[in-house]
Amino acid sequence: MRAGDVQTQLKMLGSKERADIAQRFFKTGPGEYGEGDKFLGIRVPDIRRLVAAYQDIPMKEVKQLLKSAVHEERLFALLVLVRKYSKGSESDKKQIYNLYLRSTKYINSWDLVDVSAEHIVGAYLVGKSTETLDTLAKSGNLWERRISIMSTYHFIKRGDFTHTVRIAGMLLSDEEDLIHKAVGWMLREIGKRHLKTEEGFLKKNYRKMPRTMLRYAIEKFPEAKRQRYLRGKI
Repeated sequence: MRAGDVQTQLKMLGSKERADIAQRFFKTGPGEYGEGDKFLGIRVPDIRRLVAAYQDIPMKEVKQLLKSAVHEERLFALLVLVRKYSKGSESDKKQIYNLYLRSTKYINSWDLVDVSAEHIVGAYLVGKSTETLDTLAKSGNLWERRISIMSTYHFIKRGDFTHTVRIAGMLLSDEEDLIHKAVGWMLREIGKRHLKTEEGFLKKNYRKMPRTMLRYAIEKFPEAKRQRYLRGKI
């Protein structure tokens, strides 16, 4: 299986109507976060089925697809990398982790980050130094900052909230809405597992949190408590 074969299969699954919708949904216009991205209009479940069928595609071909100008080809490549990582040796995992960090310029949309960061970056850093997350959080690149916070989802699922709390603190003053949403989401995920930890962070920071970040974080709170946070009455 070569990259060209995958590209042919993906084109067959595409839809002009869905592609037009995706172009608008992922903000691909001039000056928008997804400026210039190209879509074939493929349903994600269809891409996942293709990944399952061709998960043994050589890494050389995966790297080629990861650099594609077509969004779904990059998504295919990332989903393959997630599968290869989960089944790989320690050497394989290190190789995939390093490739991922070298390739962040191609992981340039929220969906691409969200399907991959926790499963590769987060998974690799368990039991290791997490300074990479801090470096990414300080990046001038929006997507690297999103990778930083979304990678901590892997730790959250293991009951370790320290990295999420630290990175959330670093991103409190971020100006990007897509970071506000990601941080709020991860804080909410902490709250599902350990409300005391989430509220400890919120009580210290909610007055200075971007409104979207706060709204995402408290989305599942009882309405009365949610309103107290929104009105600054906690």
